[in-house]
Amino acid sequence: MSDAAPDPLWPRFWSDVPTQDRAPLREVLAELLGRGVLLGDEGSGRDLFLLARDHYRAHLEDYLAPLALELIVDDEACLLQARPRVESCLLLGRFDKDETLLLLALWRLYDDERSSGLQEAIIVTVDQLWAALKVFFDRIDPPQATQLEAALAKLKRHRLIRTARPEGMTQAGELQIEILPSLARVIPFEDLEAWQAKAAQFAPEAIDEAPLEATDDAAAGEEEDAE
Repeated sequence: MSDAAPDPLWPRFWSDVPTQDRAPLREVLAELLGRGVLLGDEGSGRDLFLLARDHYRAHLEDYLAPLALELIVDDEACLLQARPRVESCLLLGRFDKDETLLLLALWRLYDDERSSGLQEAIIVTVDQLWAALKVFFDRIDPPQATQLEAALAKLKRHRLIRTARPEGMTQAGELQIEILPSLARVIPFEDLEAWQAKAAQFAPEAIDEAPLEATDDAAAGEEEDAE
């Protein structure tokens, strides 16, 4: 039991949490509710991940349950993820058309690499992503450079990707994108056929027949409507 006096900023139902663990647990919740994912493979995130995984997993599951958020603990990737239960969750973000195209391309690249089993970290360059967009969606124009940059920034904020500038980088297309496992869970297709069915919605005739709606739901975070 904590020996601290009642804290108006701390919930009564978590009175068993020692004072020294309250600030880091706030950080964990801030990451999960603000970004959808906590990365625990480096820096201070590692300590937060271990604290949550080893001591407060049940606490976090109970806290997130009324919000219809499922806690995912990924030991292999060292991350925590708050994944919406889409049938009940009221905290859903939305991806617009360009962001959805980007997500679909990244999901396919991630799935292809994971299926091959050749590498653990899935890393592509911006040029490779651009080429993949033109292959996967050959009948529509891919996002412009500025739109691509904005979409990548949003996915990065939601901890779905990480970016890195390789040594000696001279062109924007050389920027490296690490596709995180959290992205695959945001749009959890059962198989490639399910991916193809979703991608088919972006064929020109499908777009002409009905207004485009925002597709897959983002991890918990700010709510954004489709343009």
